[in-house]
Amino acid sequence: MPHGERPGAAGVDPEQLWLRPSEPRRGRRPSFSREVITGAAVDLADAEGLEAVTMRRVAAEVGAGVMSLYSYAPDKETLLELMVDYVSGELPTTNLVTGDWREDLKAIAHLQRALMLRHPWVPVTLSTRRTPGPNTLAFLERALAALRPSGLDGAARLEVFAQLTAFVAGHVSHEIAQAAAAQSPDRGAAEARYLAAVAADGRHPELAEALSASGRPLTPEATFTRFLNRLIDGLDTA
Repeated sequence: MPHGERPGAAGVDPEQLWLRPSEPRRGRRPSFSREVITGAAVDLADAEGLEAVTMRRVAAEVGAGVMSLYSYAPDKETLLELMVDYVSGELPTTNLVTGDWREDLKAIAHLQRALMLRHPWVPVTLSTRRTPGPNTLAFLERALAALRPSGLDGAARLEVFAQLTAFVAGHVSHEIAQAAAAQSPDRGAAEARYLAAVAADGRHPELAEALSASGRPLTPEATFTRFLNRLIDGLDTA
């Protein structure tokens, strides 16, 4: 644990976090706001990854003492909650409902992917349970409204949205890893030679057939769209 960090709490209290005033009530007028502190943490994570986000670093970025930040975020877990909701404010909450729920859901997934590519740390934070803040709730509300024409009940619509978000987060994580691997052309060439050898050994006919199939567009956008279409077009609403 970095020096100056407090141990993580047993869990974030969503009522305390989202339903109570965010500014300290006592003492002199605060020099900072929760939004400014969260924005600084987001900038750090975007530039250097989540490992760079410590209370000490964030305090240095805003020119505050470390202890003063604990009035806004008592631990890093709380700060991560704030960060996820902060960037969720970039998601539009209008024009998400056309009546064609499958196409609306695909549009929502593309918005989520774009957000996660702008903030590559987001998929990692979604791997643990997060309490939706006001920005996240606003987007969720519109997404559930977009799903209403599907005929699914409320609980099922919530499950579909969770499934969609998990798919997007997993795909973006893979996409980011693939982009990083592409920076090493020698590794890519070695993998191609290996797969060609495996396909030719006669012991993997299914893989050989798959590798010899006519090529499909392999751009990140095309690949994501192809996988997304399979997921959403195959949803059973019975």
